[in-house]
Amino acid sequence: MSSKVTALRIDSIETLSEKTQAYFELCEEKLGLVPNVLKAYAFDETKLRAFTDMYNDLMLSESGLSKLDREMIAVAVSSVNHCFYCLTAHGCAVRELSGDPELGELMVMNYRVADLSEKQRAMLDFAVKLTERPAEILERDRQGLRDAGYSDRDIWDIASVTAFFNMTNRVAAATDMRPNDEYHSRAR
Repeated sequence: MSSKVTALRIDSIETLSEKTQAYFELCEEKLGLVPNVLKAYAFDETKLRAFTDMYNDLMLSESGLSKLDREMIAVAVSSVNHCFYCLTAHGCAVRELSGDPELGELMVMNYRVADLSEKQRAMLDFAVKLTERPAEILERDRQGLRDAGYSDRDIWDIASVTAFFNMTNRVAAATDMRPNDEYHSRAR
């Protein structure tokens, strides 16, 4: 059990704004915790708002992708990048949203061995290729997603979620960001 959020010594703001304090209280109410990633960004409320606005738009807003689909992308990308924080937090979200602890663990280790639909597999194959070899994405990759049943808007969302988690994985790696302890035991 660790209370360490990151390896960096950046002082948090002494007093959070009312808006940020209310957001943290909402997290506590809905999630039972304030995710450490939010605490890590709390040294600069502008950066925190930018992060949360983008996260909430990508992961919670209307989309042709389900919340589970988006969490699965987060885990597949984070698995490629070996991001301990995101694998722990978003692996937990996959377990919770799917009601299947084994799926969450398989996604963390290797989504290719999980019992997924062909549509989900196409989505994750695209996300992983975009993570590993972005310069090799071609029209046939986008067409493969269309053939699997995704709209062009869905492809945008797949790409955006993939890009966001590649960014956050790198910040988490650079700062040695640690997940909240609670994620380890949830939905098992």
